Order: sequence, then structure tokens, then C-alpha cells
Amino acid sequence: MHESWKPFLKSEFEKPYFKELAGFLHEEYEKKTIFPRKELVFRAFMTDLDEVKVVILGQDPYHTPGAAEGLAFSVPNSQPIPPSLINIYKEIDADIGKHANPRGSLSNWQKQGVLLLNTVLTVEAHRPKSHSGKGWEIFTTETIKYLNERRPHLVFILWGRDARNKKVLIDTSKHLVLESVHPSPLSAYNGFFGSRPFSKCNEFLKKNGMDEIVW
Repeated sequence: MHESWKPFLKSEFEKPYFKELAGFLHEEYEKKTIFPRKELVFRAFMTDLDEVKVVILGQDPYHTPGAAEGLAFSVPNSQPIPPSLINIYKEIDADIGKHANPRGSLSNWQKQGVLLLNTVLTVEAHRPKSHSGKGWEIFTTETIKYLNERRPHLVFILWGRDARNKKVLIDTSKHLVLESVHPSPLSAYNGFFGSRPFSKCNEFLKKNGMDEIVW
């Protein structure tokens, strides 16, 4: 993780809930197939805290082999583009024009100050939401609260019920919150398509003197 996150992460790692979560994860990684790989779990926190402009919050990692890489919605370029990300790209194309990423990696977004975070950071293979209720939700709540307090003029993009539950943590007088259903094929036609989060995000960034994201 980036140096700027270390005080926050050190504080969280010492709390009882996280010690319990860490014990659970140790057992899971020993006995089962868990995604992403251990060294990628906190990859989102490689984004410099002081350069974060946008927070995209999803659900939990991809649960199929080779897909999860520690950034919400992102997959390695060697992998097929998942249906949720296909829908995200479709919305970008409809909203602001052709999306910039040729494959499935969203590391280019991360480099521009987009924190790609899930509400739960690990998952058992082929068992979506299998690590829900184990402590990750507390951790991501604390992360959102920390960002809300520490950073000015952020854009929070909340996709899906789990992510939208975090809206109450955000001071909407200084931050922009954009929310909709999840981009999954199961829900995308119920409010994700046509929500135009990418143009709305860039308008807010520009208004507050920041560079727009090349989506």
C-alpha cells in the first residue's frame, strides 16, 4: 500500500474486529481457494491518499479464477472482460464517448486518482458474497469515513445496494455522491444504464479545479 495510508491501516489492523477478520482469512487462505491472492487484497490502497479524487465502491471481488486483482471491477488484461465491466464500458460510451481502456484492467483509472474499492475485499472461489459479514464491511465503513473527513471535494460512485448503504457516511455538502443499481446484467437495466456517472463526475471535478478522469 502507499505510505499515505499507513497510519489509517495500522490503526484499523490493531482493532479487535480486524484481528478477528485476519484470523478468519488466515484459515480461509490455508484451506480454500480465496480471491484475490493475498498480496493483492489491499491493492486499491496503492493509490496515494492525497491524490484520490474519485471513489468507486462495488460489492465483492470476482469469484472466478484469474479475475480478481484487488481493484473493484478490474481484471488482468489477459482475462475476458466480465459482464459488469462490459456494461460499465457501454455506459461510458453512451455517456461521454468511447472508453479509453482496450481490455479489462482499470489500473489506468487508479493512476488518475480513482480508488477502486469493494465493500468486501475477499471471496471464496465460486461463492459470491461468501466473505460478507466477517468484518470487511466495518473496514470499508471506516475507510469511507476517513476519506470523507480527510479529503475535500471527492466523487463517491456507489454501485449496488451494499455500496449505497455507505451513503449515510458521506458529507454531501462537500462531496458528490452518484449512486445507482449495480452494473451487473441482473440489474443494469433497472437504473445503471442512463445514470451518466462519468460525465457528472468530470463536471464536478472540473468545477472544483481538478483534472477530469480519462474514462
